[in-house]
Amino acid sequence: MRRMTERRAILSGSTFEEQIGYARAVVVGDQVHVSGTTGFDYSTMTISDDVVEQAEQCLRTIGAALAEAGCTFADVVRVRYLLPDRADFEPCWPVLRRCFGEVRPAATMLVCGLADPRMKIEIEVYAQRPTG
Repeated sequence: MRRMTERRAILSGSTFEEQIGYARAVVVGDQVHVSGTTGFDYSTMTISDDVVEQAEQCLRTIGAALAEAGCTFADVVRVRYLLPDRADFEPCWPVLRRCFGEVRPAATMLVCGLADPRMKIEIEVYAQRPTG
């Protein structure tokens, strides 16, 4: 017998979601999977040239998705940082520490190419929604 589990997609309004066919986040039961999120302001489809500003925008978008899923940064259990240039990671640490310093999720940083050369950081998180 197959157990029925809630599955809900959360959209941010990014044109990428429509063009590529994905959701900003997917809620499955108590788990929240937030897609890799870049520094684009998806309401205007603009992006800063500054990696720290991009990181701040990533976190604003992720925070909104988490809130819509019924949780906060305090519920994040895993974070993955993707950057084309490893030298850009350390300048972002203070911004990242503001969201994750008390939470201490498991984390990984990868150096890799991103879909658009204007993108300097992409952040992906997994959260566990509070029960009860």
